[in-house]
Amino acid sequence: MIRDLILKNRSYRRFHGEVDIKLETLKELVDLARLSASAGNMQPLKYILSCGPQRNVSIFAHLAWARYLADWSGPCEGERASAYIIMLGDREISGSFGCDHGIAAQSILLGATERGLGGCIIASVDKEGLRETLEIPRRFEILLVLALGKPRETVVVETVSPGGDIKYWRDSEGVHHVPKRPLDDIIIG
Repeated sequence: MIRDLILKNRSYRRFHGEVDIKLETLKELVDLARLSASAGNMQPLKYILSCGPQRNVSIFAHLAWARYLADWSGPCEGERASAYIIMLGDREISGSFGCDHGIAAQSILLGATERGLGGCIIASVDKEGLRETLEIPRRFEILLVLALGKPRETVVVETVSPGGDIKYWRDSEGVHHVPKRPLDDIIIG
């Protein structure tokens, strides 16, 4: 069951833009993050939720999409995320956020996947531009942006051949291929 959920939880970058995500759904997803592990139980993460079209457009302008797809500048109008969760670290609680945001992001995306949604963790963010646009106080470090929506693309996992390339790619049908190293290659002892 968890394996199936993890296999469905891919980095989706194209969505059915006409499918809305309610604010209540975003709150339920953040609640999963709230209940997840936190180093020292410090719980320094805070969240900005967006599911309104105008705010989503202002967030989208500060994101970079799919580094390995050099000829693709990101989802076009109608294929953009229906919602965003901006993950922040509160410096008044902790000066270091360790892996808390990774744990929280995975919890949120697994919850989204369970609901038939998908998402993408985006770390390539114009943080200063986003801070200015949303008037985010300096006490908060912008850690990640999660783009969420109803997936519009097919993403398949495949095994990297020996000496093969780990870069994801799209075929002529638009299927997104994600090469993964074999299990025996990553266990060393």
